[in-house]
Amino acid sequence: MAFFISTVHNKTLYFYTFTNIHKDLALMPLSKIKVIAFDADDTLWVNETLFRQAEREFCVLMQDYLPEEKCNALLFEIEMKNLPLYGYGIKPFTLSLIEAAIKFSKGNIPVSTIETLIGRAKKMLDAPIELLDGIEQTLEVLSQKYRLVMATKGDLLDQERKLIKSGLEPYFHHIEIVSDKTEKQYQRLVNHLDIQAEEFLMVGNSVKSDILPVLAIGGHGFHVPFHTTWAHETVKEPVNHVNFRLLSSAIEMLNLL
Repeated sequence: MAFFISTVHNKTLYFYTFTNIHKDLALMPLSKIKVIAFDADDTLWVNETLFRQAEREFCVLMQDYLPEEKCNALLFEIEMKNLPLYGYGIKPFTLSLIEAAIKFSKGNIPVSTIETLIGRAKKMLDAPIELLDGIEQTLEVLSQKYRLVMATKGDLLDQERKLIKSGLEPYFHHIEIVSDKTEKQYQRLVNHLDIQAEEFLMVGNSVKSDILPVLAIGGHGFHVPFHTTWAHETVKEPVNHVNFRLLSSAIEMLNLL
């Protein structure tokens, strides 16, 4: 297995209303698929709920300085400003929390509060891995017919650790960990796997990161929504593409492939 890191950043914020445009399976030439890539966070295991809980706890800590709604809005602005510098993951998130705490308190935040934020980050990093329902069965069956890839973005050390803790590592032929997901990155992955784009299928919970770039290079995208999605990962335009399908769970793939 190989691990890769990129430094490509292309950030745009949208809001997404998803729809299952193509219900006729005949429209989807799935027989050509040779490699199936899976996103990690909120596709293989639960992730986003940890961040949302941390944000709620942070705004409680900040309640003497500003109301919760304003806290959430300003924190998001700080995260977006820092994203090109820090990338994705718990450690960048924590740096943004500390910066926000200093800014919101005008430099008067107690050291004990900073220690609380650091402690919370360590708990997030050490949290047990909760696999999504049916994902291991799906990987076990598909790995007998296809080459499986884990393609995710975020902190290299954290994602490696989560994969090992999950017990899912043996199902994957290749691991790709990048700082962001773009058409260029997906094309590099397809080239590295020595396949054509139409032979590649990406499965993930983010339309912005997992679906649209893959469709743009001629691949296939299966969107499996998670009940909680970070605002930065949402888009507003419905997906209308012959290679797109919306699923309620990953295990539905077993009836399609």
